[in-house]
Parts: sequence; C-alpha cells; structure tokens
Amino acid sequence: MERLLAILNTLRSHDSVSVAELAAEHDVSEMTIRRDLDELARQGVVRRVRGGALSLLLRGEEPPFGVREMEAVEAKRRIAAEVAALIADGEAVVLDGGTTCLEVARALAGRRVTVMPLALQAVGVLAGAERVRLVLPGGQVRPGELNVTGPLAESSIRGCRFDTAVIGCCGLSARDGLTAHDLPEVAVKQAAMASARRTVAVCDSGKFSRASFGSVCGLSGLDVVVTDEGAPQEELDALVAAGVAVRRV
Repeated sequence: MERLLAILNTLRSHDSVSVAELAAEHDVSEMTIRRDLDELARQGVVRRVRGGALSLLLRGEEPPFGVREMEAVEAKRRIAAEVAALIADGEAVVLDGGTTCLEVARALAGRRVTVMPLALQAVGVLAGAERVRLVLPGGQVRPGELNVTGPLAESSIRGCRFDTAVIGCCGLSARDGLTAHDLPEVAVKQAAMASARRTVAVCDSGKFSRASFGSVCGLSGLDVVVTDEGAPQEELDALVAAGVAVRRV
C-alpha cells in the first residue's frame, strides 16, 4: 500500500512513469511494479503503455475512491473515532460520502443513532447494524464514488431535520473555505448543512490549503472541524478566529 501511494504521489507531478525507474527507486522487481501499475490502471489513475504508464490524474479532478481509501488510513480512523465521540446516542445524523465519512459510518455502526448516509458504501456498513435506524435518501448514484446526488437527494435531505451533519471535503483553507470537486455533490452538502443544527467537517491534514472547483461554504459555515496532527497551524488558527471549534487527533 505504501508503495502504491508513493507511485501515486509521483504521478501527481509527472505525466508519465517508467517501470524500470520505479523498480530502482523502490528496490523491487519490475514485475512488482507492473502489478502496481496494473492496479492503478484498474482504478483509473493511469493508462498502461510499453515500459510504464501515463498519468490520468487531471488537474481539478479527484483520484478514484479506491485510491483515496488507501491514503492517511490511520488518521481517518482517528478522525472518525473523534466524530463518533461528538455524537450522542439518539442523535439524527446526515453522513456525507467520501473515504473519511466511510470510517465515520464504521465508528457509528454499534451506536443507537439515526443515520441518513449519502453514499452506498456507508449504507452497506450500516445496513446490518442492529441499533442504527437507517434512513435512505433518493437520488442518482454517482459512478465510482457511489454518492447520491440530484434533486431527489436534495429534497430527501431537506425533508428531514438532523442534529449533526458530518461533511467531507476535497479542500479546506482560510482563503477558499470548504470546497469539493463535483458540483452536484456541492448542492447535496449544502442541503445537508442547511438541514442540521450543527456541521462537523472531517478533513485529514492533506486537504488543507487545497481548493477544488466547487465552493461549499466559508469557514463561518462550519461549527466543528476534526483533523489530524499534521494540519497546518496557520489554517487551524484561521478556523478558530472564524469561531470554528477545532479537534486535532
């Protein structure tokens, strides 16, 4: 997993990678690198060519869900545990899509809560949880991400009132606020936030100081941000100055 993430980081700054160069850099066989590149091709990150691969990571687009799920795994689990601790038994929660929110779903699976998950991965986690009251939204399922979007999803969310909205992000910064890559998902996040008494944003430290295409809200639209120890202090100071409670785990 670490090697795949290292190759992914190389692809973010290079248009192509070489099997021979990667094998030498990571001190593994070329056959091993070919298998790694085949896996990244399956995820839609690269296109395999003779002797290497071409990056398909376009500026302004997020890597596939399966790739992001491998990133900052332990930090996301700590964030999820902290979010679960913030939620009291009996609360109604609208849970955004994304890899960190999927960890939140796992952390809530044994709790007595009502949850409306906005992604099918979280539905699968919570469907067998005996104490969870599971409420499903309508909407169109976004391929790959499996998040629900569109007018049906938005109207389902607006028809409910939640204690807490747990919102994921693609970027968070003092300058640009909370942002997301996909515009239909922006509208769903905004509907979730408008229907909740408080908004808890989950953001691993790699998301700070990034800005994606779609603007969800400014810092003042958030009540709590839960992040990890790697988050830049200047960005956390800006959150606190905007009246946002910061939990760093």
